[in-house]
Amino acid sequence: MTAVDQSVKEKLKKIFGFNQFRGTQEAIVENVLSGKNTFVIMPTGAGKSLCYQFPAVVSDGTAIVISPLIALMKNQVDQLNAFGINAHFLNSTLNKSETNKVKKEVLSGKTKLLYVAPESLTKEENVLFLKEAKLSFVAIDEAHCISEWGHDFRPEYRKIKTIIAQIGSHLPVVALTATATPKVQQDIQRNLQMEEADLFKSSFNRTNLYYEVRPKLKNETKKQIIKYIKTHKGKSGIIYCLSRKKVEEIAELLKVNGINAAPYHAGLDQSVRVKNQDDFLNEELDVIVATIAFGMGIDKPDVRYVIHYDVPKSLEGYYQETGRAGRDGLDGHCLMFYRYEDIVKLEKFNKDKPVTERENSKILLEEMAAYAESSVCRRKVLLHYFGEYLGEDCGFCDNCKKPKEKFEGMDYLLSAIAAVKETNNRFNLTHIVNVIRGEQNDYIKSYGHDKVSVFGKGKDDDEKLWRTVIRQAMIIDFLEKDIENYGVIKITEKGEEFLKNPYSVSLSKDHNFEEVEEGTATDEMPSGGIAYDEKLFELLKAERKKVAKSKNLPPYVIFQDPSLEEMATVYPTTKEELAQINGVGMGKVTKFGASFIKLIENYVEENDIITASDVVVKTAGNRSKVKISIIQQVDRKVNLDEIAENLNISMSELIGEIEQIIYSGTKLNINYYIENIMDDEREDILSEYFMNAESDNIKAALEELEDEDFAEEEIRVYRIKFISEHAN
Repeated sequence: MTAVDQSVKEKLKKIFGFNQFRGTQEAIVENVLSGKNTFVIMPTGAGKSLCYQFPAVVSDGTAIVISPLIALMKNQVDQLNAFGINAHFLNSTLNKSETNKVKKEVLSGKTKLLYVAPESLTKEENVLFLKEAKLSFVAIDEAHCISEWGHDFRPEYRKIKTIIAQIGSHLPVVALTATATPKVQQDIQRNLQMEEADLFKSSFNRTNLYYEVRPKLKNETKKQIIKYIKTHKGKSGIIYCLSRKKVEEIAELLKVNGINAAPYHAGLDQSVRVKNQDDFLNEELDVIVATIAFGMGIDKPDVRYVIHYDVPKSLEGYYQETGRAGRDGLDGHCLMFYRYEDIVKLEKFNKDKPVTERENSKILLEEMAAYAESSVCRRKVLLHYFGEYLGEDCGFCDNCKKPKEKFEGMDYLLSAIAAVKETNNRFNLTHIVNVIRGEQNDYIKSYGHDKVSVFGKGKDDDEKLWRTVIRQAMIIDFLEKDIENYGVIKITEKGEEFLKNPYSVSLSKDHNFEEVEEGTATDEMPSGGIAYDEKLFELLKAERKKVAKSKNLPPYVIFQDPSLEEMATVYPTTKEELAQINGVGMGKVTKFGASFIKLIENYVEENDIITASDVVVKTAGNRSKVKISIIQQVDRKVNLDEIAENLNISMSELIGEIEQIIYSGTKLNINYYIENIMDDEREDILSEYFMNAESDNIKAALEELEDEDFAEEEIRVYRIKFISEHAN
């Protein structure tokens, strides 16, 4: 295969500021430039956009880019314009005169890339306009939206092929996605009728991302999030929640704690949503809190952490959302808080869907739960899901850092593989587990599976263990998913071989997050040392923000973090030196470079130092009707048991509500209740403990006061009095 023409490569440096292509980019660009249909599967952050942006710039005519996210269109067009590339978008946010202006630019041949929403593409007036334009090719971004087997199916995407045929029957098509299981990949190619397309599949392994799952604990998760963000002060992060209500609640909690955060969901007024997004891009905000359901489409390279407060609906969704961290190649932390209750909740949301869709959603949720509960290397599980095999453990996830207990798996694996084989490779995981455990149901009997030799062989072990065994058998390639029949599991050649010649295999016990108690999670994230001058880096970031504000652009459009880090390593003080920094190029030096060169020159001479001040932790109290009612009843000295009964909540839930009230800074006097449940001596013991303890952790208090025989409820109630008197 011939390399991309040298003069074309020079344009890569001149226009985009890159010395060379990354990974498979060059081969993809060459394929697109030669007019062939191209299918690109490339993880978030690996440079997918350049695969169509670069060919569009160096080709005659306009490339159409079909994208589902209006927010992302504006974002990408801003970036391209900053590079001096004529790009526009066509969607519902434009008024008639703006739309006409865009069309005029395209028809005059000036526009290199035109971003179009699939809904806009279906409008007859737009089809007629595009027929008149000189087009180079069509790029379909987020192509997984075509597939109903994927995590983000959009019915309008399935019409794209018909529309392309109307616009120009010989137009080359480039389909791009960051998440596609083998099943989704097959569905995309069939729908676009591009089975013959050249496929370029990059590894899904994002080696710079650290994956971690923590138990979602009622009283601790919010505290952990606040503590986590405080220890990553000034760094950009995204928090995903299941509902709009939760988004608002968490955003409010963070703001009360002095954290620069804002909500982002479909229920917000469009102008508020746009402002919050722009503030995040422009570094006016550190954290954006968003709904999982609402695709954010934020192309921000320096997001350092992605936190899932609620579990996503699928591993594709999880992979794509975590993929918004570390797009600049630097470390990113992907932290998910998990409890099985959230999976059950999501299943309930699916109850009104058509049967097939409901079944598909159920399988996706099962995969999600299996990933969270698995103690196998997280990267191995994720990559396996996307049809990729990782030999060694990654060493950079919570399961690798803190391995779980292992057990001898040979006999378990033999039973699991035999069950798949004896039921003729035609059934799903649940059925196979039921056969092994000897479940006597009509479905099993109708197939005669109660007569197979493996039936009931594993009745002494629970369903959870057998699910773990089968999933680990798939990760080590003894079993595999059937692409044609969704959910069905088949035996592999390696599995057949294992049945004939078994050998010792070590398997991992799953996490049981339901049994984890409050106060057991940590906030550690391993990370490498820093080689660049941190003080200069901070000054450069501040300058970037100032320049971005004056130009009304997101900061990373000026220079991305890796470029700033390189500047803070080699101290460029001339235009030529600055142009050599990766991701800069002479175009950007001319446009933005002067003040950065001046800053670096001054720094080299004076070596300025800046400091950052810290903020204090509080917990936000949501003044709902329940909380107001509690405050009023406590003021009237109503017994706490009676308040719980009046509000139809448990005593533990009531104490939780009161804790939220006092941690938000409101003073509550519950002495009248405490006097009834404990004597002065016990009060004194607790008072002394909390006055001298390192934290107000209840578990630690129970351990420390073990000899005094305090109930957890007693300690929690006294802690309310203590905090209320001393902190509020």
